[in-house]
Amino acid sequence: MPVTIPESAFSELLINDTPMLDVRAPLEFQRGSFPTARNLPLLNDDERQEIGKQYKAAGQQASIQLAHELVSDETKEQRILNWQKFVEENPAAVIYCFRGGLRSNTVQRWLQELGISVPLIEGGYKALRRYLIQNIDTVSADSQFMIVGGKTGSGKTHLVNTLKFSIDLEGLANHRGSAFGRRIRPQPTQIDFENRLGISLLKLPFQRAQHIFLEDESRAIGSLSIPKTFHDKMNASPLAMLEVSLQDRVETIYRDYIYSNYQDFLNSEPNKASADFSDFLLGSLLRIQKRLGTEKYQQLKSIMENALQQVDEQEAAALHRRWIECLLQDYYDPMYEYQMNKKLNRVIYRGYKDEFIAWASHLNNRQV
Repeated sequence: MPVTIPESAFSELLINDTPMLDVRAPLEFQRGSFPTARNLPLLNDDERQEIGKQYKAAGQQASIQLAHELVSDETKEQRILNWQKFVEENPAAVIYCFRGGLRSNTVQRWLQELGISVPLIEGGYKALRRYLIQNIDTVSADSQFMIVGGKTGSGKTHLVNTLKFSIDLEGLANHRGSAFGRRIRPQPTQIDFENRLGISLLKLPFQRAQHIFLEDESRAIGSLSIPKTFHDKMNASPLAMLEVSLQDRVETIYRDYIYSNYQDFLNSEPNKASADFSDFLLGSLLRIQKRLGTEKYQQLKSIMENALQQVDEQEAAALHRRWIECLLQDYYDPMYEYQMNKKLNRVIYRGYKDEFIAWASHLNNRQV
């Protein structure tokens, strides 16, 4: 009898990054999937639509018959070859469709006829997705969070990533969480972001951790939203503040938002890198024009344009650092102070990086 994977094994499946053969239609896959999944559909989008119409008009048996007609002969052979190649490359692979029904059972059976056994996820994508959402809610209810705060440019994300019991929400969202936070690669879908968060939480060794470290975030990270139950828990959790000098913050922002981002553009489209990077920076500044005010916006825009036009790298870097410092002092820092005044009752620790890491180590049984 073909092997199925019950919900009791979902945690191990996801923690081990098990390769997954997703046989849903491409549109379904694009809406949401899992990091280790590969989409090799039984039915493409057009075929699935035709079968859906047939199902409504004539019922299940008629739609199944149409499916066999659409996926036959050379089409069937090619799709089987694609699945066979995936399984050969990923011997530990498992298979799923939306609900673990006809599509995944059909693919599993066709592969079984070739002597290839691939376990099927019971309940399919829907069951795995539900399991991850439930895990996010469970962690939100049962675990302790420690929120890492600090002024813009403090390197909170870098610090969080040095701590063993931590989740990098901005990394999962592929966004740095500010007007300048967009990355070259697009953000995942909301569903993919939530799935990634659920899997990351499964991978944390909660039985030893007293706190999960998370960066202080608004609920929105770019175009994505942190799940409500999770963010509500963040807002009710204690704050540990990372103290960093202004000059160190300027350097962190220059490294992360100027040098690193430009390298990304250069690696992606070398011939367009300068123009694309200029559009990115100026467009990011434009997004906060109203909040800056016309005079301050024009001042920063002038310095930024001058920096982008420089041929000499050192002169360009100096100008970039200049507008970064102005933006921190005149925009981000006042906004931060205003927001922090509402959170002061939650602050339980303040310290510089090395002190912070030592304190976090003690907090979580010296395991960071």
